[in-house]
Amino acid sequence: MSRLSEQVRNAVPLWDEHLQAPFPAGLRGVESGGTDLVLLDAETAGCVLTWLNNGGTLDPERTRVLRSRIEDLDRVIPEIPDSAGIQYCQRLRRLALRVSATLSGAG
Repeated sequence: MSRLSEQVRNAVPLWDEHLQAPFPAGLRGVESGGTDLVLLDAETAGCVLTWLNNGGTLDPERTRVLRSRIEDLDRVIPEIPDSAGIQYCQRLRRLALRVSATLSGAG
């Protein structure tokens, strides 16, 4: 088994956990620094899902989007007022970082 397929397999449990978690009601309709949190979640999760479906690869545009969303998560997580929202976004960030770590170049 290749290192990449192992990384994909290792990301699946965290992805499954994320899918089982409802989007926190307290984050719906919330913008932080011009970033809509529903959109942030959707774009980040979309990149992770594409990476999983493509066996651990991501095109340059999605790589750029993913890295931009990680920066957004880093900025908004400290501003989230409730623990459910923080936990949800931190898990999403961990997923995004796992994916990003497997990608080469700046994207």
